[in-house]
Amino acid sequence: MLLYLHLLLGDLVKAYILVNSEPRMIWEVAEAALNVEGVKEACAVTGQFDDVIQVEFKKMEDLGRIIEKIQSIKGVMRTQTLVVIPRPLRE
Repeated sequence: MLLYLHLLLGDLVKAYILVNSEPRMIWEVAEAALNVEGVKEACAVTGQFDDVIQVEFKKMEDLGRIIEKIQSIKGVMRTQTLVVIPRPLRE
């Protein structure tokens, strides 16, 4: 509910898109992701995922478009998206 209130108010919402990349493609995926509108940072990482991409958006439809563009990048095998829960609004 809180997330949708922030969206209704037009606040920017953050999400992290975790990416599994094809072998030897982690840097290419991160660099290509930086060209997608809404992407604020893209890093190659160690662990279960190969890249972490931070995005900001105003509407869930915008997030959907960002995800589709990232999934179409050469070398991306699969993604998982984590939407940041905004802090409660203060009165």
